[in-house]
Amino acid sequence: MGKKVLKYSLAFVLALSVILSIYSLYNYSGSTEGFRGNFQHNFTQGSTNRSWGSGNTNQGLWQRGNFPQGNAQSGQSQWQMPRSRGDFGGFRGTSSKYGVYIMAYAAIVFLLFILSYYALENKKFKLDFQSDKFIIIALFLIGFFMRLYIAATIEGFSGDIGLFRSWAQSAAQDLLNFYKNTPSCDYPPLYIYVLYIVGKIAAIGNLSHFYTVLLKLPSIVADITTSYIIYKIAKRYFSKNISAFISALYIFNPAVFINSSAWGQVDSFFTMLVIIAVYFLSEKKLWLSSVFFTAAVLMKPQGIIFAPVLFFEIVNERSLKNFLKAFVASLVTAVIVLVPFAIGQDPLWIFKLYEKTISEYPYASVNGFNFYGLLGANYVNSGTKLFVFSYSTWGFIFIVLTTAFSWFIYIKGKNSKLSFLSALIQIAGVFTFSTGMHERYLFPAAALAILAFLYVKDIRLFGLYVLFSITSFLNMYYVLFGGLRNSFGFIPMIVSLANVVMAVYLAKVSYDVAVLNKIYTADEGMKSHEIHTTI
Repeated sequence: MGKKVLKYSLAFVLALSVILSIYSLYNYSGSTEGFRGNFQHNFTQGSTNRSWGSGNTNQGLWQRGNFPQGNAQSGQSQWQMPRSRGDFGGFRGTSSKYGVYIMAYAAIVFLLFILSYYALENKKFKLDFQSDKFIIIALFLIGFFMRLYIAATIEGFSGDIGLFRSWAQSAAQDLLNFYKNTPSCDYPPLYIYVLYIVGKIAAIGNLSHFYTVLLKLPSIVADITTSYIIYKIAKRYFSKNISAFISALYIFNPAVFINSSAWGQVDSFFTMLVIIAVYFLSEKKLWLSSVFFTAAVLMKPQGIIFAPVLFFEIVNERSLKNFLKAFVASLVTAVIVLVPFAIGQDPLWIFKLYEKTISEYPYASVNGFNFYGLLGANYVNSGTKLFVFSYSTWGFIFIVLTTAFSWFIYIKGKNSKLSFLSALIQIAGVFTFSTGMHERYLFPAAALAILAFLYVKDIRLFGLYVLFSITSFLNMYYVLFGGLRNSFGFIPMIVSLANVVMAVYLAKVSYDVAVLNKIYTADEGMKSHEIHTTI
């Protein structure tokens, strides 16, 4: 009886989500091109001209992170660091009227997450729909159509949507000369291929009317793909019903869809590459792992944060043959991705691009709710001294310490199954204690935490999944819906403190698991395990 009720309920929700998606697309205004009439973007191939307000043009000044301050309509051409990325010249990242609904949804879902944690911890969580394929497929379809509805309803973060649109247009017009024609682009080449496809599709018939939705679609697909990967891995260690539930926790996670469907960013796509890379590493398929780690780095410089995890396993195996396989796989991947863009370029063009991207935000924190945000250093120049060293020096020291600790955990654990835990340590440690962190950079932590939980089975990692989801959501929410300024208020400070405490707590849990061989399992308390034989 309960199974039938669940199936009928899911069928109803699925039908409703499909109807809402069709309705939102049918009534799509076309004004959600990232500007809402406040920002008129004049993209011309081979030029970085940008027009603001009444048409005043500023040569090459409008790039990522450089937005106008003051009255846009006055024709002023003075450019300053913005008060926040969610506040450009008087309008916010997106319409705040939707923020209330998203926050209400998030409050309900996160409450359910917390209840799920206690249910799993006390073994009171029971689902009984066996291996019904309809229920599992329905969950994925509802997640997809829900995101499609949000994508068509919320215009997204204006600056990012505008840039992605202009890059997609440029790539579609002349892919091989993209970087010559588009000096504003600070992304490495991999995602430009995706934008090229989006640009080509948008050029078909009247599809350009749905440009913003098309720009969000790759990240939406990545969300569902990541959810499916979580489900497949969960099936190895849990029943199918529990696996479907764990996957659903990611599908309907507000911290996930606010980034892809509401904001219009591409962190979901990046996270998908990272978890595939770590998955292959956990399976000791080094050359495949190398391909996806390289792809992640070639999509976003933040991919470098996770590269040490691959290095850990290569050193652990001590096999020259496997090292050469990994090296060749990375090299071939890089050549395939880079060569089409390298024709006629400076031999060091890709290194200069990374240097430009990394140095673009010379601040202790760029709206990241982390240690430096807690110190009141949001948008404070990273060269400013904190005690003996500058913020940037402290950030580098903490990166080294985080990587050293992650390596220590990996070595002591003696198992590639700890790859997800090491990757989680990397992103949590670097986001919390390194400089230049944006509000979105903690995004991969949620997927990595739940996957680390699946492999290690320590219930505390599931708790960290819930907590990282909440803090990541709040960080993105405050920027997207315009509630953030240079100096943090009470809630951002509390969230920043929470992230610091969680990073330290993660270190403690990791030490328990890898060094003391102790795992806190549901309803059993702290048990001693041989980690290399039990996971």
